[in-house]
Amino acid sequence: MKGTLQRALTLSLMTGISGAVLAEPISDAVIDQAFHTYRDSVPSSPNVKPGMTISSSNVDQVKQALNPAMFDLVKAGDLEIAVGKTFDFTLHDKYIAATRNNAGQVTLTQGQMPENYISGRPFPQAPDINDPLAGEKLAWNFQYGRVWGDLGCLEPFIWDFRNYDSGNVERTITFDRFCFKRYAFRTVDEPTPDFEPNPSQLYRGAYIRVSEPEDIKDTQLLIQKYKDDAKLTDAYLYLGFQRRVRRLATGQTTDSFLGSDLMIEDFEGYNGRISDYNWTYKGTTAMLQPFWDRNEVANKGKEHKFREPDGSTWEYTSFAGRGSCHVDAPFQLRTTYIVEATPKDPNHPIGKRVMYIDAQTNEIPITEIYDRKGNLWKLWVIGWVHPDRGAHPGAAGTGSDIGDSFSMIDLQSRHCTTGSFRGRVGPDLAPEQLFSVQNLRGND
Repeated sequence: MKGTLQRALTLSLMTGISGAVLAEPISDAVIDQAFHTYRDSVPSSPNVKPGMTISSSNVDQVKQALNPAMFDLVKAGDLEIAVGKTFDFTLHDKYIAATRNNAGQVTLTQGQMPENYISGRPFPQAPDINDPLAGEKLAWNFQYGRVWGDLGCLEPFIWDFRNYDSGNVERTITFDRFCFKRYAFRTVDEPTPDFEPNPSQLYRGAYIRVSEPEDIKDTQLLIQKYKDDAKLTDAYLYLGFQRRVRRLATGQTTDSFLGSDLMIEDFEGYNGRISDYNWTYKGTTAMLQPFWDRNEVANKGKEHKFREPDGSTWEYTSFAGRGSCHVDAPFQLRTTYIVEATPKDPNHPIGKRVMYIDAQTNEIPITEIYDRKGNLWKLWVIGWVHPDRGAHPGAAGTGSDIGDSFSMIDLQSRHCTTGSFRGRVGPDLAPEQLFSVQNLRGND
């Protein structure tokens, strides 16, 4: 008994000193709750019911179900929110199996990468408010999630720059290629878990090309994120009008991208390194999040349509509210983790991000971005659709997280950038050379 107690005290002391989280077995019940979150029951919040519309007249009655920035905008009459039914966004069976097989061996030390991680969700357990690493673990769950699968493309991807008060569209940028490829920690597309050869030890690559307007046509961006999170992400920009490739300095990932309200660091909810921020878990709540069945979206095609090769028409989800800056689709009441992320760099333009992470998918649908003075600066919203419920046919059956639209609103400058997705997922969407610097230089 004395020896057992002594070992326990020693282990506790070592954990406290190192900030490490020791591996522990993950039960089937924990895995089922993580990935089949709403199979048996759905969350509730006072006065929130599917089918209702939340407006300035009734928003006070449902305040608990909204993040503060969204509540303020509804209260001001800037938008109304339709409430849809909550349903499972279950991920691919292979991703769930990888989590079941590997999660129990994953450990974490503060400020470092997870150890013994292979694939799947590294920390499927519900976060504990008393765990000092809970926020960091949620950040790693997001990093290794299923957004756009192992290879996904948005073609075409349309951004509109709008005046938040007048709704005037000041500029439209069309990307004819916007692709993401995962090289490591893969779960569905062969080879798994790693793509070979991978001499640079990349984790993920992104390739972006502009087709319109003419003044920036053929502008391209290549992002290379490494398996080693301590290694700085590489970004290369090809400017069509200059006909040359330049490597972006680290600080440029926090500049406005092509004059929009987004930074490169904002992509997909958060595109920086986990080690660039301090992560603090603030609690769990039932909150309205932009997830929907696209078959039930009433307003599509108002801003943009695309003629498919087979002659059919893809209608993009529309926008509404003040300035037509808000996604026009129903929100679901979903279990949500609140995480506060603070940059370690004191010169970073952002003071903090408050992220509202969806517990089931571990995506970041809503982020409040604060400036360095602590004032609310931007509201970042990404709408998600189930791949089997009205997403592009190329996404069906992939068990991937599929974006449908986004809205980045600069509340201080009264401006927004909205994005319209036509997203597909599959192993043959883009050739390997697309994600190389040589591909950019081929345009010189």
